[in-house]
Order: sequence, then structure tokens, then C-alpha cells
Amino acid sequence: MVTYEDFKKLELIVAQIKEVKEHPNADRLYVVKIDTGKEEKQLVAGIRANYKPEELVGRKIIVINNLEPAVIRGETSNGMLLAATGENGPVFLSPEKDVPAGSIVK
Repeated sequence: MVTYEDFKKLELIVAQIKEVKEHPNADRLYVVKIDTGKEEKQLVAGIRANYKPEELVGRKIIVINNLEPAVIRGETSNGMLLAATGENGPVFLSPEKDVPAGSIVK
């Protein structure tokens, strides 16, 4: 169980995908540049089997913005995108209506 106090530590925000590249050292990963409304960040995401780069650029997604950085196969990931697992792979969590990058998810 996670306490409400623990949950409040997560900074969930809306971010916009700006750029997607194939990870140079992993067949299943992309290196994704996002706009958080305050800065650009890089994420590493295991979504390559389910999405083409052109399907992702411009999309608004939900990310954990304050996750401790991790180096994944030589690339630094500065957050995590949120997705549900569907029958055909991951499905992004995204805002129902258009909101600016950086909008807080509560």
C-alpha cells in the first residue's frame, strides 16, 4: 500500500512529445524528447514495437516529471511516460481535452 503522502510526492504533468529517435543500443526502445512546459527533457520508452515515430510527435501524454534519472542502455531517462497495457500493447494516458504542456495532473 502507498500512503497519500507518498502519492503526493509524484509530479504528474501533461507533456508534449517533440522528437522521437530509435535507441542506438536497443531494438525495443525509443529516445523521446518532451516539452514539460518549463523545459525539454529526454525519456527512454519501451514502445518501439507498437508506435512509429510519426505517430508520437505532437501528442500530449502524462509523465512522472520528478522521477530520479536512470541510464537505460547508455541513454539517460529523466522521467516516465504513463501507459495502460492493452491487448495490442501500451496505450498512452492523455488529457481528454487540450491543455498546455506542464499542466498538473491531480
